[in-house]
Amino acid sequence: MRIVAAILALAAMAGAAFGQPAPSPPLDVATVARGLQNPWGMAFLPDGRVLITERPGRLRVVERDGRLSQPIAGVPAVHAVGQGGLLGIALDPAFAENRRVYLSFSERASGEINNTAVFRGRLNADATALEQGRVIWRQEPAIASRLHFGSRLVFDRSGHLFVTTGDRFSQMQEAQNPANTLAKVVRITTDGAPAPGNPGGGWNPVVWSIGLRNAQGATLHPTTGELWVSNHGPRGGDGLYVARAGRNYGWPLISWGTHYDGRLVNGGLREREGLEQPLVYWTPSIAPSGLTFYTGNLFPMWRGNLFSGALAGQMLVRVVLDGERIVSQERLLADLGHRLRDVQQGRDGALWLLTDAPDGQLLRITPRP
Repeated sequence: MRIVAAILALAAMAGAAFGQPAPSPPLDVATVARGLQNPWGMAFLPDGRVLITERPGRLRVVERDGRLSQPIAGVPAVHAVGQGGLLGIALDPAFAENRRVYLSFSERASGEINNTAVFRGRLNADATALEQGRVIWRQEPAIASRLHFGSRLVFDRSGHLFVTTGDRFSQMQEAQNPANTLAKVVRITTDGAPAPGNPGGGWNPVVWSIGLRNAQGATLHPTTGELWVSNHGPRGGDGLYVARAGRNYGWPLISWGTHYDGRLVNGGLREREGLEQPLVYWTPSIAPSGLTFYTGNLFPMWRGNLFSGALAGQMLVRVVLDGERIVSQERLLADLGHRLRDVQQGRDGALWLLTDAPDGQLLRITPRP
């Protein structure tokens, strides 16, 4: 198995892992909005407008004509340091009735000690403020760190909320401690309580799975309803996983990457019984970001494909699947030269992207006429 994995890793370095899919059609890339400061996550409102988080701590509405709103009031106080800030966003499955919006963010505990937290608020009728807002969940323990906050938010089909968290960099060994919520997938109710069906058995009651270093991509599979996540490795070894209840994804006991100073991770161990392997890993690192499955009609050949943004890789990665087997990969939009922070399928069947920059953009991808 190690020999096969090594061959696949070499192929990935050459940009040809698992063979090449039929190439995508020519793409039209339209800039819908500009002037977003390091946008991080987006959610589509029922009327076609887009809610976007900006990492410094602002929540904006992008109107259908591309105009940016003033910052929405009522957003929680954000400790915007390093990789921290206003991060993931999700709409309540019953948004049409309750107008609830969920935000993940880095929260100051005291001084430079901070944590990842989840906030819930009600978007008012004219989308200018979040009302009745409160923090419903906090990562524990809080750490003095500027790194590895996670954090994507995804609702499962039972209406419970998945939250991805990071190891805060300095606490990597705690990724293997199921009693805390560092480097975990957490699953909570809309009030922040442990969701029914979590593993339990001595684990922290909100923890769903453990051992993911810093997962910043998450989406539900459109058929199975399972959570798929993309995880940042150290230097190399970024991975794609199906995040299942009670599973251990290995960090830092195993890794297909190395530490930033070149040291091997745990002596170079890449697999161990009882620890999950990635469906695919990327070496060199692409720094995977937002993640989505394509199910629309604009690109028939893309149906069932998985798309990941890439920060360091500055591209969009298309992954062709047969169940959980990776058939092929295609690297798109590398010529744009943008760090792609999030990718989502819009209600119109287009792919929508956020570029991570001080003057970030919202892009809409459609087939070229």
